[in-house]
Amino acid sequence: MDLAPAAVATLRRSNARYGVLALIAIGTMINYLDRSLLAVAAPRMVEDLGIGAAVMGLVFSAFSWSYALAQIPGGMFLDRFGVRLTYGLSVGLWSIFTALQGFATGLISLIVYRLGLGAAEAPCFPANSRILVAWFPQHERARANSVYSVGMYFGIAFLSPLLFWVTGTFGWRALFVIAGAVGLVFAAIWWFIYRDPEHSRWANKAELDHIAKGGGGFSQTAANTSFSWRQMGWLLSRRQILGASIGQFATNATLVFFLTWFPTYLITERDMPWLKVGWMAVLPFIAASVGVLVGGQISDFLVKRSGSATLGRKLPIVGGLMLSSTIITAAFLESDALVIAVMSVAFFGQGMSNLGWTLISDVAPKSLIGLTAGLFNFCTNLAGIVTPILIGFIVAATGSFFGGLALIGGLALIGAFSYTFVVGRVERIAEPAPRPLESL
Repeated sequence: MDLAPAAVATLRRSNARYGVLALIAIGTMINYLDRSLLAVAAPRMVEDLGIGAAVMGLVFSAFSWSYALAQIPGGMFLDRFGVRLTYGLSVGLWSIFTALQGFATGLISLIVYRLGLGAAEAPCFPANSRILVAWFPQHERARANSVYSVGMYFGIAFLSPLLFWVTGTFGWRALFVIAGAVGLVFAAIWWFIYRDPEHSRWANKAELDHIAKGGGGFSQTAANTSFSWRQMGWLLSRRQILGASIGQFATNATLVFFLTWFPTYLITERDMPWLKVGWMAVLPFIAASVGVLVGGQISDFLVKRSGSATLGRKLPIVGGLMLSSTIITAAFLESDALVIAVMSVAFFGQGMSNLGWTLISDVAPKSLIGLTAGLFNFCTNLAGIVTPILIGFIVAATGSFFGGLALIGGLALIGAFSYTFVVGRVERIAEPAPRPLESL
């Protein structure tokens, strides 16, 4: 029986969106844990498989080759088939490729499995971006982004000692197999639980109205937009998307360093023992987790108080990138404690600058959110291809990480410039004119 209008008006608002947020936070934690296991296994793996520093840089980057290339197809698939199917398939497939890495017999098989992992993980963040727009009003979106983004760092931050212990006790192969099994369990949970807001069993009308009033939700046609190459060119001609993509490339370079070369840096450059690295590596990831939360809180506070998404989104991102640029100072320090402190400050800043995903969800045309997020993630994850390779060749050529740290710091400054001067106003881009697109 339908509720009377007066009863609907007084209906207490449900909070189903927070359950959805918890679900994607767990999914994001598994996502980043699986892609970063190679960094934990690398010091032992290079001995077993006979891989040098330059070649290991190629292995690290292999994930990003397919990850970047699959962003556009992943965004198209997402726009056509929706979040539930896309995310469920993505988690299941990437978990299989994670487990397969435990059975790698040499360089070729390892690279093949890393390529599979990258392609399978590609739709994750475009799907997260779409979920934020569907489930959260704009003034809650940055905090929601910060909560699920903590998953990027949380697993590594608090599980690093366990991961290093598993590797030291059972070997690096067991590490991948266990992680893959956990991911498959989550894929099943996701499929049975997740629904879009209009089909949710837990979101009532009061919550759906709250989401819609704040600019959340989708139009009826948003999930059925056909693709054309002109759409991509049109999106790249928007300064908000181009500037954010350049800036996020720089942000991702810092993240990629910590997900790939950081443990090796501590072991080879700083001569830290194996188990000590497991504990010391925790601190920068904890700092990054705090940075994500702080950035989200500051951003939504500024948006609410000033009414300006431009100020609220850009200020924490630019400030975070400036903090990330301080990573170069680690090269001039003798104390391991000071080095970890500098690394923690730099990674804290990277956590703050992760708000780029909130910014892109604020500016993307609603009918092209999946494609926009895929394009954005393609550009940002070119850093995942370039950064590990360049650092690997720098280390192989010089025997030092100095040049690699200088590279990361310099890119952070470029990113701060791009977000400040290229992005311009943070506002929803109007839908593309239909006639040019229909003529293709």
